[in-house]
Parts: sequence; structure tokens; C-alpha cells
Amino acid sequence: MKKSLLLAAAVLAVAPLAAQASCESVKADISQKIINNGVPESGFTLDIVPNDQADQSGGQVVGHCENDTQKIVYSKTADGSSDADATASPQTGTSQDAAPAH
Repeated sequence: MKKSLLLAAAVLAVAPLAAQASCESVKADISQKIINNGVPESGFTLDIVPNDQADQSGGQVVGHCENDTQKIVYSKTADGSSDADATASPQTGTSQDAAPAH
């Protein structure tokens, strides 16, 4: 009985770390897709913000993580701007971000 309680406590203690790593991996995947579309790495930022702050971030939501409690927000930066910035699309979110088919 004590072993199962200790195991449950250990899982609960590690769960937030695993969830954050998940957001970081989603952010890295989206970043790579944007770079592959021709946007220089210095030409944008991706920020992980809580859902209730996504609208105030001033950028475009391109993904989500942590059971849809966090959003990944794309913002262009002044550094590294080029013609590729104007033509590359940050639409690189997961398939869950797409509108449902009816």
C-alpha cells in the first residue's frame, strides 16, 4: 500500500515537468517548420502562453499544448526580416488546430 502511494506521489511530482517538455517539443517542431518555410530564425519568436493570455500577446496562435491549456504564439521580429518573411506562412500548427471537417 505504501509503495503504491509513493509511486502515485512520484508520478504527480514529475507530471508538470513532462507537460512542460511536451510544450517545448511542440514549440521546437513548429519553429523548425517555420524555418523550413524560409523564415530566418532571427525573424520570429515563438512564445508559450496560457490560453487566457493568447489574445493579448499580439501574435498569431500557431499551436497548443498541455491538453490545450497553453498556446504557442508566433510573432515577427524586426531582426532578420527579408522577402521570405512576407511569403512564408506561420500556419504550422498541429492538425488539431485545423477547422473540423463537416
